[in-house]
Amino acid sequence: MPTTLTTLVEDRALSLTTLVEGDPALHDEPLAWAHSSDLADPTPWLAEGGLLLTDGVSFMERATPAQLHEYVVRLQRARVIALGFAIGIAHDTVPPALIEACEKEGLPLLQVPQATPFMQIIRHVSDAIAKDERARLEASLDAQRAVARAALRPDGLRAILSELELRLGTWVAMFDASGERVDVVTRREVPDHAVGPVTEAARKLLSRGRPGSVRLDDAGVTATLETIGRRSPLRGVLAVGSAGDLDLAGADLVSSVIALAGIALEQSRTLDTARRRLRSGILELLLEGAFDVADSTARALWGGLPSEPLVVTVAASDSPGWGLLEQLETFADRHHGRIFFAERDGQVVAVTARGDEMLTLPFLERSSVRAGSSGPVAWAELDRGMDEAARALATTTSGRPLARFPELAERGVLTYLAEAGGEAVAHRLLAPLLEDPADRQLIDAVGVWLAHLGQWDPASRALGIHRQTLRSRVAIAGRQLGLDLERMDDRAELWAALSLLRLTPSDQG
Repeated sequence: MPTTLTTLVEDRALSLTTLVEGDPALHDEPLAWAHSSDLADPTPWLAEGGLLLTDGVSFMERATPAQLHEYVVRLQRARVIALGFAIGIAHDTVPPALIEACEKEGLPLLQVPQATPFMQIIRHVSDAIAKDERARLEASLDAQRAVARAALRPDGLRAILSELELRLGTWVAMFDASGERVDVVTRREVPDHAVGPVTEAARKLLSRGRPGSVRLDDAGVTATLETIGRRSPLRGVLAVGSAGDLDLAGADLVSSVIALAGIALEQSRTLDTARRRLRSGILELLLEGAFDVADSTARALWGGLPSEPLVVTVAASDSPGWGLLEQLETFADRHHGRIFFAERDGQVVAVTARGDEMLTLPFLERSSVRAGSSGPVAWAELDRGMDEAARALATTTSGRPLARFPELAERGVLTYLAEAGGEAVAHRLLAPLLEDPADRQLIDAVGVWLAHLGQWDPASRALGIHRQTLRSRVAIAGRQLGLDLERMDDRAELWAALSLLRLTPSDQG
């Protein structure tokens, strides 16, 4: 390690004496340099953190106590750690006014004997710095080699994280592309109070969708987080706990780990693509009823398929390149055999056992996608489950991204139609009657007629018109709408359209 005032004074070969102790903390500060100068103000050429040496030959004789005090103040402002004053050259003793100024300002003052050349002190400090830098370089290279060796292990990703933790002496955590914590056995646990803030920070980084880093320093939690992966979608986030900024060697090591993790994850993309196609093929087998073949394949690869009764979830996103499949792959691996998913027609179909959909829905909500889920079905009813989930998905919006078909069914068919955009369809159907205010009597006529179940006499009495007038208006409305109101299907369609636009008698108040 670099030398300090303490180690300099303890070195008998230098024979230094402490005249003013000053701030005790400064005695253990690493010295960044040692240099000599007899200028009245050398500070423009000084960096912070060093030991200034002088014999006072050029200015001490004529300097007043006030000038010596200003000299000490300037050194402190330049963040000089200590002043070394040589005796036996220009001065037999250290000027009392200088000692007084150092005592007043708390600047350590060392007496350098005539027998100790400044160059001996300067070389002592520079040799210590060089030795420390060499040790740091060797330690950094050793750490880099250890991380590279760890990357070659079968569990390379986890091995390099464990090695990183060991080398940095702090906790590390990794989050996958879904923002979930990767289970890595390490020697240091993430502090309980840090888990929440670090997880939230990791998910915010991932939500940006581009490479980046963030320094977390709040509420007693200090950590550095960096994304893994150099193109969308991101593959995860690495979090490193620390009490301060990492030194250069530590930062280089973290960069190496991120690069190795990124390479490992990028190389897995080809495998991910193959697995994705396999999943889609298994889904088609399940839809065709070849459950035994699909289950045996899934059992060999992912631990089997979820148990009946099942809930089917269909998810979609309005953003291109949303990366949900990559996130779900990691998520499904963590919940071995409890989630099956596949891509179909640009959407993601996820199948879980009933109850386990509560694993999937919060995950999908965090992923900023829209999703609909079915009621309980068997594998033999997978197509029905997908249909229910798709219908629930059709009712979602950006403000209400999740919907469950059983809840929609409980609220009625018209509510479902309204939430699925049925009002726009109703407007299109009734447009020939809505364009002309004069056709309002036709709308009233068909509305009242349908409310009376197609019975002419009660409907005409309710409207206060002759039954033949009512027949004529209903016939005209049917022709303008292109509907055959003798057919029950067309009557039901017209009633639903009127109800969605609140044009039925019961809604008129």
